[in-house]
Amino acid sequence: MKIGIISDTHDLLRPEVVEALQGCECILHCGDISSQRILDQLEQIAPVKVVRGNNDKEWVEYLPMFLDFELGGLRIYMTHKKKDLPKDLTAYDLVICGHTHQYAEVWQKPVGKKRTLLFNPGSCGPRRFIQPITMAILRIDPDGWVLKQVQIPHSPREKALKVDSGNIYKQIEVVVHDTEKGLSVDSIAQKRGLDPTIVEQIVRLYVTHPGVTIDGIMTKMGLLGKL
Repeated sequence: MKIGIISDTHDLLRPEVVEALQGCECILHCGDISSQRILDQLEQIAPVKVVRGNNDKEWVEYLPMFLDFELGGLRIYMTHKKKDLPKDLTAYDLVICGHTHQYAEVWQKPVGKKRTLLFNPGSCGPRRFIQPITMAILRIDPDGWVLKQVQIPHSPREKALKVDSGNIYKQIEVVVHDTEKGLSVDSIAQKRGLDPTIVEQIVRLYVTHPGVTIDGIMTKMGLLGKL
């Protein structure tokens, strides 16, 4: 059984993702879809199980915040944000979340012979900062199951932004400060002598994640942590 696992498409379904999903019997989408168009395209490939992400607004109110289901003999739990997972994951074989745009596989401490994999397929939508574009294929057969990461090549215009790790904390701090004062992206970039693309992505992260900290923005940039 071949199952595609994707997340954070943000209204972009790449041809390479469509190709990788061919032959799947089911597609799991961990949220931040951003439009019905994406779901309609995915449904043409295979049945889709999907949860709602923090950027999925009124158009998608019918979608659940989490799913608890069995597939190919596996017990699976899926939600968009890790913080919304149940405290006890021992009932599940595979626990899937998205949101961070960073691929991660973390095996939980085994309980007896039971092992649970906490998994994030990353994002196969628009590229964010230095992060790769990823998804995964889950294969289940009588002998067990295995996950394989699929890295999607980015176009030349999506090359990784050059980030000065020594100064990025301060850069984010001043961009957030200027954003709170109502300055535009172009105004901030010109005032601070920063790359407008970096400023735009920092502003977008700050505006779309109310209450996010500087460290939180750095995590979403792929400079701190993972799952």
